[in-house]
Amino acid sequence: MAFSPHPEPAHDCALPLGAPAPGTDRRMLCVFPRYAPSFGTFHHSFKLVGARAFFPPQGILLIAAFFAARGWTVRIVDENLRALTEADLAWARVVMVSGMHVQRDKILDIASRAHRHRLAVVLGGPSVSAAPNWYPEVDMLHIGELGDATEALGERLEHDLKRPAAQEIYRTMDRTPLEDFPTPAYHLADTGGYLVGTVQSSSGCPFKCEFCDIPELYGRKPRLKTPQQITTELDAMLANGIRDAVYFVDDNFIANPHAAKRLVEHLVTWQQQHRYPVDFTCEATLNITQHPDLLALMRQARFTQLYAGIETPEEDALVAMDKRHNLRSPLLEAIAAINSYGIEVASGVILGLDTDTPDTYDRFCRFIDASHIPFLTINLLQALPHTPLRRRLQAEGRVLATPRPGDSNVRFLLPRETVVNGWRHVIAHAYQPDRMFARYLYQMHNTHPHRLPVPLSSPRYRPTALPRGARIIANVLWHCGIRAPYRTAFWRMATTALLRHRNPEGMLWAAVAGHHLTTFTNEALEDRTEKTFYADTMPDPAPLPPVSND
Repeated sequence: MAFSPHPEPAHDCALPLGAPAPGTDRRMLCVFPRYAPSFGTFHHSFKLVGARAFFPPQGILLIAAFFAARGWTVRIVDENLRALTEADLAWARVVMVSGMHVQRDKILDIASRAHRHRLAVVLGGPSVSAAPNWYPEVDMLHIGELGDATEALGERLEHDLKRPAAQEIYRTMDRTPLEDFPTPAYHLADTGGYLVGTVQSSSGCPFKCEFCDIPELYGRKPRLKTPQQITTELDAMLANGIRDAVYFVDDNFIANPHAAKRLVEHLVTWQQQHRYPVDFTCEATLNITQHPDLLALMRQARFTQLYAGIETPEEDALVAMDKRHNLRSPLLEAIAAINSYGIEVASGVILGLDTDTPDTYDRFCRFIDASHIPFLTINLLQALPHTPLRRRLQAEGRVLATPRPGDSNVRFLLPRETVVNGWRHVIAHAYQPDRMFARYLYQMHNTHPHRLPVPLSSPRYRPTALPRGARIIANVLWHCGIRAPYRTAFWRMATTALLRHRNPEGMLWAAVAGHHLTTFTNEALEDRTEKTFYADTMPDPAPLPPVSND
């Protein structure tokens, strides 16, 4: 069935539909679109470790669990693991999709393919929640988080699976408390294909960074799962084959520091009981250094990496973007403090700010060298929907209606050529192989020794893990030590890591991550990749209505 735009206007729905229609065939296909490549997707490293994608999509796993609990037969296709097939669509009776702005083209392609099978398509997730008017082609939109709209949508689908005559919009006004969320459907996912597992313990962030859409989408008052929920989810992950590492995908892990401390106390106990089967990673603001008791607990729980939005080392820029909490401690001191608990810092940084000068790019390079941060996502500024930045730049006429594919949508104050060449200069400096591996060696010498040792009885040292470890070593030696153009730099790093630091695990991680970072950088310098992970070419979104939680 070819799709044509609905002739009627979209309307909000909260339908009193009553009992499901007799004989409704409840087969739901949940599809997560493929990501565009970026520094943070680690896609070039997958062949080294035997993975096919970075981590499972929490939103799809959650919605799959919600509908499975209502009696639906649910299948999950993550296009980062495998392509959606015609056989998948022939099996389904309705298609559920979720995704971010950067996945918009893939979302629309999935919808078009589903419509050819006469299937209704439901779209939820962060992109449609921020910009529903970007998706007029989709039959039903779920805007916001799990809540009253999800219940109404479930009733509608259980009553009638046909495509509607006009687009239907289900907008969450009353969010389901996170403590009532179901355990994500890890058992329905191909968990063996992922590099790391994911878990979400909170939603929302109290800060108001100018470029960030989290406060307006998810609120400034953090909402929380219970520690018991999190350990139940961790048990489910282990039972379904996720090993080695788990990433807390919270917008800000310490949005509520007291709740974070209670959670980590439970994680320490869980790790002890399970003999430390995984390492944890999280995203948090740098004001975490104001809570040394929490950092000490995180060390005990085997948190080994923390992703921080440093954004820029320039103080005037942090003030201008309303990120003053990054100034509570000098940046280099904050990073060193986190390292002292055995936790590597990874970081996101932004170029193209209004405060940038032609000297900014060299200052960024000096900061990267001084901070010894091995992994940074280096993006051009993007004016996301529903952010103070977007509204300010729109008022100034500085949001580009049709940016180049993969490029920023901001009209910079500096000449665009200056900004783009500055971005090239910074990524080339950061990921020059010897310089990058030197930062990883710094971590092996100064950070890794502070980590809590993993007992030899840990499941990560189980005999069945040995063949996988041997394959990773063989892949690293072949791809990094023999085939790579940077192989001389690799061998300098590897011999130092093994002979001086006696750190084979650190060496392997530096090789795996470094292979992706150097390869992606070369592609970026050849204009074969995105300059910003959030690139879009879409029209301005509609305003967001208020929800029941701030």
